[in-house]
Amino acid sequence: MKTVAYATTSLLKAVNFRLMHWSAKPLFLLLGCLPGIWLFWSAVNDQLGANPAEALVRSLGDWSLRFLVLVLLVTPLRIWAGWPVLARMRRMAGLFVFFYASLHLLAYAWFDMGFELDRIVEDVLKRPFILVGMTAWALLFLMAATSFDRVIRVMGAHRWRWLHRSVYAVACLAVLHFFWMRSGKNDYAEVAVYAGVLALLLAWRIWRRLKVNLLPGKQKPPR
Repeated sequence: MKTVAYATTSLLKAVNFRLMHWSAKPLFLLLGCLPGIWLFWSAVNDQLGANPAEALVRSLGDWSLRFLVLVLLVTPLRIWAGWPVLARMRRMAGLFVFFYASLHLLAYAWFDMGFELDRIVEDVLKRPFILVGMTAWALLFLMAATSFDRVIRVMGAHRWRWLHRSVYAVACLAVLHFFWMRSGKNDYAEVAVYAGVLALLLAWRIWRRLKVNLLPGKQKPPR
């Protein structure tokens, strides 16, 4: 048992050391771009199935949700594994959420609405799941626009943290958007997976805050 614990600790330290290397961020940037590159290549080479427009819109939405889960996993994983260096990747992961969500919105506006603003507005007002998705994107836009050091200094740390905690609201809206989209085909398997992961992460965050608030000195939990 001690051997397994020692091996696990050694492995976690080795991974943390690798993550501290200068090449870790460029590699993460490349990995984050790969889904977009693959989707672009598939679209150009007609590899997206019988309805490529729908496949592209949905795939971009799926990758937005996957990167959102990754963002929410950073703090629990950083604490559990002892990888403080992961904090360096959180901002980039958050920008990838906004990047793929923006491409998802762009693909919807292009392929479904033909860039006709009046049709888009009518669709937003008529279909609640589109309105929910637009609201999530608007919050992501605010977080992306305020993710730079200069803006953080202007806003102040307290207001910046308050705004960026809305990532949990974005996650709830995104899952609701996904649920309503899949309800038309009665396909809830993936929705259940994302909802379950989100519920666990929210429960961890609540547990962590309650635990820290009960400690002497009431130290603030990590973001």
